[in-house]
Amino acid sequence: MSHVSVTINGRQYRMACEEGQERRLLQLAESLESRITSLRGKFGEIGDARLTVMSALMLADELLDANQRILRLEDEMHALQDARFAAGERAKATQTAISLALNSAAERLEKMTQTLNRTLGGGVAIG
Repeated sequence: MSHVSVTINGRQYRMACEEGQERRLLQLAESLESRITSLRGKFGEIGDARLTVMSALMLADELLDANQRILRLEDEMHALQDARFAAGERAKATQTAISLALNSAAERLEKMTQTLNRTLGGGVAIG
């Protein structure tokens, strides 16, 4: 377990984190500090707790929006996967139909060729 000192709302906090997550924790703390500073610039000194709660609510709002976007994108992805599967099935059916049509045409041509050969073969006199 690692420890990192972060500054949030002008105060230092010593935080524990997993090994290798120190940089991420510092980035998260910097993001929160930036939001608090921005709110302080808009609203002035309205109290540390209130600034922290407002920042947390802003983050929660962004997280909720992001999660909703993820759900919409997942729904869209599933719909596209379903459409791709259906298109694949239609392509297979089309290939089968074309194959059957070509086989049928080949059989008819073969029968016509045999009929022509019999007709022409029987009517020609050799002599």
